[in-house]
Amino acid sequence: MHGVPHLLSSPSRSSAARASLTDTARVLGQVLLPLVARGLVKRRPRAVALLARLDADHRSVRCLQRVRARYGEGPVLLRLPRPVALVLAPDDVRRVLDQTPEPFSAAAALKVAALGHFEPGAVLISSSEDRPARRPFNEVVLEAPAEVHSLAGPMLAAVQQEADSLLDGAARTGEIAYPAFAAGTWRMVRRVVLGDAARDDEAFTDLLGRLRSRGNWGPLLPRREGLRREFDARLRHYLDAAEPGSLAGAIAGEAARAATGERTEPAQQVPHWLFAYDAAVIAAFRALALLDGAPEAAQRAAAEAEGAREPARSAAPTLPFLRACVLEALRLYPTTPALVRQSTAPTTWPDRRPAGGPPVPGPAVLPAGTALLVHAPFAHRDDERQPWADALAPELWLDGAARGDWPLVPFSAGPAGCPGRNLVLFTTSSLLARLLADHELRLLTPLRRGAQGQLPGTLDHFALRFAVRPR
Repeated sequence: MHGVPHLLSSPSRSSAARASLTDTARVLGQVLLPLVARGLVKRRPRAVALLARLDADHRSVRCLQRVRARYGEGPVLLRLPRPVALVLAPDDVRRVLDQTPEPFSAAAALKVAALGHFEPGAVLISSSEDRPARRPFNEVVLEAPAEVHSLAGPMLAAVQQEADSLLDGAARTGEIAYPAFAAGTWRMVRRVVLGDAARDDEAFTDLLGRLRSRGNWGPLLPRREGLRREFDARLRHYLDAAEPGSLAGAIAGEAARAATGERTEPAQQVPHWLFAYDAAVIAAFRALALLDGAPEAAQRAAAEAEGAREPARSAAPTLPFLRACVLEALRLYPTTPALVRQSTAPTTWPDRRPAGGPPVPGPAVLPAGTALLVHAPFAHRDDERQPWADALAPELWLDGAARGDWPLVPFSAGPAGCPGRNLVLFTTSSLLARLLADHELRLLTPLRRGAQGQLPGTLDHFALRFAVRPR
């Protein structure tokens, strides 16, 4: 892997914009440190609470706006031992995601080290040799293009039953707090992914949580192979049972078998589906909080929820507005706040430095092995470019013209975009519909807003509590 000094000293290439040591330190402290502190793989409640008090993501956006003002839209290299570049221009964000896996591999070294603790064979961190054998399998089982999965019937039954269980609990206590919400929705997730037999297997989810917690430390902690074998054995039990109506059952189906090759490793794809659903649980709870402070949106959500329970309905509803609310929760508070790619070859970029700087002889070239960082909060909430940055704006997802060509990437994008996007949106919007059809949820601690009603940059979902009352 070529280092940054080699690139910058090369007489045949122009220098990419390169941050000073001082600005690199600011980016490390205000952008990268918060990402690591909150937990790259599993959220740390105390760190999330502290970052929310500091409004850390707004600080990160401000920091990157200053970098852009000083060095242009980049990519901007940081002064680090290995080449790391900030991707700040919308066109460059699209390019990096659209040109995955070559020359921008999703299997960046840090990501491989983190996710390798519990899913070393997952498609997201697969090599260019293994990826073609794994991506089609994920797309087939998750039915990536379909708004509503073919197993919508049994999935919807699981979603609605667990939502009703949450409401029953709220009837006794008067509220829904995050621990109860997470426990209830994880019962739903285990049923959707593994089948009804897994509903109460909290020990299985705890095993995954322990492995994910180690993943937060990436290469700094050794892998717990014994713990992972225990997790894999429990997972294999449910996959061997292949309960009909679940994704485990779909894996045993004809379409999935046709998409399975020698290097697919089907069981290794399932942990990432469970991991991704953790983010979906967080997003759904945050969506409820966002609706609490937006009366018009809340009324529209309630009306859609009430319409979805009509007994004459023969198919699972698509719930476009509630899907848009979940997408807005993910835009405003990305559960994957950093998209990282690693270049597999030298790449050439247009020079986008501010006017008035020193003349540049030609386009910038970044060496193979450069880590390219797309900071999702900056991409989603750059209030210097986006008038809707700090507001709840579901119309961004209902009317593409509302956001123009701006790349919003709550599920990543391009060939490595999340194949479970539609499945996640179906289950989470159906969950919200069941909760909101007959009940009103009110935040017991309203969100702290700015002087013009701007939403906070960071939201501690662990601290959210809702009073629940029938409509």
